[in-house]
Amino acid sequence: MNGSDEGAGREPRAKRADARRNKETLLDAAAAVFVASGVEAPVRDIAAQAGVGMGTIYRHFPTRADLIIAVYRHQIEACAEAGPALLAAGVTPHAALGRWIDLFVDFLVTKHGLAAVLQSDDAGFDALHAHFLDRLVPVCTRLLDAAAEAGEIRSDLKAYELMRGVGNLCIGDDRDPHYDARRLVGVLIAGLYEAR
Repeated sequence: MNGSDEGAGREPRAKRADARRNKETLLDAAAAVFVASGVEAPVRDIAAQAGVGMGTIYRHFPTRADLIIAVYRHQIEACAEAGPALLAAGVTPHAALGRWIDLFVDFLVTKHGLAAVLQSDDAGFDALHAHFLDRLVPVCTRLLDAAAEAGEIRSDLKAYELMRGVGNLCIGDDRDPHYDARRLVGVLIAGLYEAR
């Protein structure tokens, strides 16, 4: 009897883990399609990329806005989780900060149309922007503090300022083949070190 109770307890957890992985696969597929084709890409393209039926997408995300918000939140979480991992694995805090900023730039320049959608009147998008700041500013702060404590960068820069500056450098990167936001962001990050 105990064995069957334990088996019953494990099965729902396994199903939840499978459902979570399937949803993450779906969100990764949607993000890839958004990068290639923008947030207005047909749902059938996302379904094909994920290897699921369109009904599966609509079951999880009844509207396009629901899907866009979920993809954006998923990417925010990935970026937030990367910061501590890079700090733990990095050779130096400055190198960890540089790698995290690279991921942040990837996040910003691959949204393709998301910024316009996020400027709509939908209250869900307002909450999403707040979530973006709540999750990523502390991660960037931790990376900056670690690099400053190690004497690798100046200590008077705030995370929000750096993120805003990086964001501004990324504007237009997807529309101008003669503009390389990554190169300029690299100059900015190198300047943190040189301006000690």
